[in-house]
Amino acid sequence: MSHNRLAAETSPYLLQHAHNPVHWWAWGPDALAEAKASNKPILLSVGYSACHWCHVMAHESFEDAGIAGLMNHLFVNIKVDREERPDLDALYQNALALMGQHGGWPLTMFLTPDAEAFWGGTYFPATPRYGRAAFPDVLEGIANTFHKDPEKIGHNVERIRDALEQMARSPGPMNLDMEVVELGATQCLRLIDFEDGGTVGAPKFPQPGLFRFLWHSYLRTGNSSLKDAVTVTLDHICQGGIYDHLGGGFMRYSTDDVWLVPHFEKMLYDNAQLLSLLTRVWKHTGSPLYRTRIFETVGWLLRDMTAEGGAFAAALDADSEGEEGLFYTWTAEELSALLDTETATRFGRLYGVQAHGNWEGRNILHRNHKHGGGDDGTLAEAKAALLAERDKRVWPGRDGKVLADWNAMMIAALAEAALAFDRPDWLAAAEHAFEIIVDKMTRPDGRPAHSLCQGRAETAAVLDDYAWLILAALALYETTTGPEYLDRAMAWAEQVHAHHWDKDGGGYFLSAEDATDVVVRTKPAFDSAVPSGNGMMAEALARLWLATGDETWRDRASAVIDAFAAALPEQIPHMTSLLEAFAILAEPLQVVIVGKLDDRNGLALLRAYAATPLPPASLLRVEDGTTLPAGHPAHGKPLVEGRAAAYICRGSTCRAPVTDSERLAALLSEK
Repeated sequence: MSHNRLAAETSPYLLQHAHNPVHWWAWGPDALAEAKASNKPILLSVGYSACHWCHVMAHESFEDAGIAGLMNHLFVNIKVDREERPDLDALYQNALALMGQHGGWPLTMFLTPDAEAFWGGTYFPATPRYGRAAFPDVLEGIANTFHKDPEKIGHNVERIRDALEQMARSPGPMNLDMEVVELGATQCLRLIDFEDGGTVGAPKFPQPGLFRFLWHSYLRTGNSSLKDAVTVTLDHICQGGIYDHLGGGFMRYSTDDVWLVPHFEKMLYDNAQLLSLLTRVWKHTGSPLYRTRIFETVGWLLRDMTAEGGAFAAALDADSEGEEGLFYTWTAEELSALLDTETATRFGRLYGVQAHGNWEGRNILHRNHKHGGGDDGTLAEAKAALLAERDKRVWPGRDGKVLADWNAMMIAALAEAALAFDRPDWLAAAEHAFEIIVDKMTRPDGRPAHSLCQGRAETAAVLDDYAWLILAALALYETTTGPEYLDRAMAWAEQVHAHHWDKDGGGYFLSAEDATDVVVRTKPAFDSAVPSGNGMMAEALARLWLATGDETWRDRASAVIDAFAAALPEQIPHMTSLLEAFAILAEPLQVVIVGKLDDRNGLALLRAYAATPLPPASLLRVEDGTTLPAGHPAHGKPLVEGRAAAYICRGSTCRAPVTDSERLAALLSEK
């Protein structure tokens, strides 16, 4: 007997739909078998728990008994959490793009019983609106075509499958040098809004991967336009409505071009990437604003986002009480009732509060206006009072899934910030989260899982998990010198190569070779809200080479870059992670500190390294240089007259040892 089967799932997104009258299946062999047995097309609905338009479509259509009845009669209905199955989401987003449509969520795809796409879209309204057909009309039209015109369906399937297979082929190599990298950075400047930051137009996404690339190019070249592109962007993001000025943390994106009105969901991956970027830029600028936002964001993370015993939750919803942004916004009357008149006036002036609101009758707190500058330290008590009152509201839903890749991003960012700001408590939090992943997310075959929720870790890891886990392990190895982190990074690198490498065309597939439910394995090379899996894998392998001196890792990193480099001339803004990896290989920079880990002079050298703004660099701390592999450029490098010493290694050679921390900082700052 047909029924909704989602109550047995752990995904918060799937559980949001567990009581729909739709007879939902979770993705899996049983659902696909049902489609074949009944000869019904599959209606695949992909979304995530914090997605506003997913909620809208659910309320309009999936909770409507009439529409649900039509879905149940005509289709086998399958729900997928895109965060649990990024490989499925990537596949069907690509299929939708091949149909000439813009992707996004909710993703609504129509598949054959063999799970091959033949038509799709994103949000469909219950009645005709926004120039879109009504969902019931779409359902009847699709089902009618499926049964009465199988030839047309077969033609669409074949055309889309062939195009997907073509997309999964690596474009191949081209000659790269650092001139190409720096030219690519200056070309990206054409996209930048130098008045309000970000890229030109609306909506505005933070795009920390792109701005990381521009920042590193600035540090190499001194091109002030690259610096301005980054700092103007960070200044406006940190002061805009996209930032939570009471609780800390950044929203996913701004719906306008001035960072005022965010899409109110908070994603772990955005905050991880921005935390890292802000730390790197702060080292150069010393900006009090960036430092404050870093500390506030880490505070939010550790206060509101811990899950599964110490790892980090995936997201906070955009909606509460059925309304987007209600949790975060205020009326002027609400503020006046909580603060004395003088404080309310000062607070309202600083945070852009208007009598009738600055968005839909309410106020989004922001400081991107002429009165928004200056220190708000005198308003600390007011902010604390408002936060305490806000905490009494109905909270947005929290997606407590622990995702390996997003957690690894945050672990690496925390380790980086801990080193820069000398915060051992942040490092301890990063180590504990890493421990959760290793202990609770290692599958019986020894490979990592992608997702952990309610103690269950069943979904197989994808390429992005491996890339970021390796980078997180290396970040912890640099900051703690724990050999277990390096061992873990090398083991993961071997696993991903064994199960994801394309032996024919080069590059890594998103899914492993034993993924049986993906009709075409995608091969990600283009950056989106997060850098591409292949771009970050190339960087992970390059860093692994620097940490070990083993040329195997360098060769693999080069092979990844060669697999996709031919696409760069047309896609530079979307492939900056690959260029970052190439720059590490082309101009490798490593600082090796030799000496006991608790040596006072060695710790001074470490602090000098941590405070110096650098393009991508690697840190290695050893008590005795003779323990380094023979292939490492610092192999055998000794102490200097019994004192800890730092060796700056570029490529295969190292400079003379440095024992003075100020001298080390000066040498590292040389162009």
